[in-house]
Amino acid sequence: MKKNRIGYLVIGAILAVLLFNSYFILDETQQAIVTQFGKPVGEPRTSPGINFKTPFLHKVQFFDKRYLEWDGDKNQVPTKDKKFIFVDTYARWEITNPLQFFIRLRDERSAQSRLDDILDGETRNAIASHDLLDLVRSSNRDPEITEDFMEEIEILEDISVGRDKIEKIILEKANERTTDLGVRILDFRFKRMNYVDEVRDRVYDRMISERNRIADQFRSEGQGRARVIEGNKERDLAQIQSEAFKEAEEIKGRADAEATNIYASAYNKNRQSIELYKFLRTMESFEKSMDENTSLVLSTDSEFFRYLRRLN
Repeated sequence: MKKNRIGYLVIGAILAVLLFNSYFILDETQQAIVTQFGKPVGEPRTSPGINFKTPFLHKVQFFDKRYLEWDGDKNQVPTKDKKFIFVDTYARWEITNPLQFFIRLRDERSAQSRLDDILDGETRNAIASHDLLDLVRSSNRDPEITEDFMEEIEILEDISVGRDKIEKIILEKANERTTDLGVRILDFRFKRMNYVDEVRDRVYDRMISERNRIADQFRSEGQGRARVIEGNKERDLAQIQSEAFKEAEEIKGRADAEATNIYASAYNKNRQSIELYKFLRTMESFEKSMDENTSLVLSTDSEFFRYLRRLN
C-alpha cells in the first residue's frame, strides 16, 4: 500500500508538470508564437486567454502588443543650406506580425537597433534635402505685430515644405523599409533641434549685431526727435518771454500814463500845485541823474540852478 501511494504521487506529479507545461495564458497586452527547436510552429497567438502547446517540446516567445517607444540619439546633421544642427527625434511603433518579427528580428532589442539604422538614416536624408527654415517651421504666416517698431524686425520668409511634411516624409520612407520586419512605425517627431556650438555662436553674434543696428536706428531717431522737441521748447519759451515782456511794458506804460493823469489832475488845480509838481519832477530827475561823484555845471537860466538858488 505504501509503495502504491508513492507511485500515485509520482504519477500525479508527472501529470501536474505535464499539465502545467501544456498551456500558457496571454493577457490583453501580449501576443506570442510557439517554437519547436527554435523554429516557429503554427500561427501567431494574438487572442487573450488560455492557449495550449506540447509540453517540453514547444517554447513560447512573448511579444508586446502595445505601442512601443523609440528614442533616437542626438546627432549632428548638415542641412541643405549647409548649416550644422543637432537633431533629437522620437517615434512610436508596434509589432504587427509577431511571426515575421521573430523570424527577422527575434526580440525587441534587435528591433530597436534596426529602427536606429532606419530612422536615423531617413532623418539624415530628409534634413540634408531641406533648408533649415523648412525644418523649424510648419506653415507660412504673417507675424503678429504689436508695436510699430516690430514692422522692420519681424520679417518671416516663406517656406516650401515645412516641418510637419518632412516628418511625414520620414515616416513614409521608414515604413517602406520595415514592411518585411513585422513592425509598423506609427508616428515620428522631431523632439529638439539646435545649432552646433560654432554655428550657434555665429548666429548669436549676427542676432546681436542686428539688434544693435536696430537699437542705433531707434536711438538716432529718438535723438532727432529730442532735438526737435528741445527746439520747439526754446522757441515757445522765447515767444512766451517776449509776449510777457511786451505785456509787462504795456502795463507799465498804461500805469505811467494813468499816474501822469492822476498827477496832472491833482496838481493842475492852482498855480501853487503846478509849481509844486514841477519842483517834485525836477527833484526826481535830479536824484536819478546825479550821485556823490557827479559834478554839475549849471547855467543861470536852468531849472536846477533856479531851484538850488531858492534853497539857498
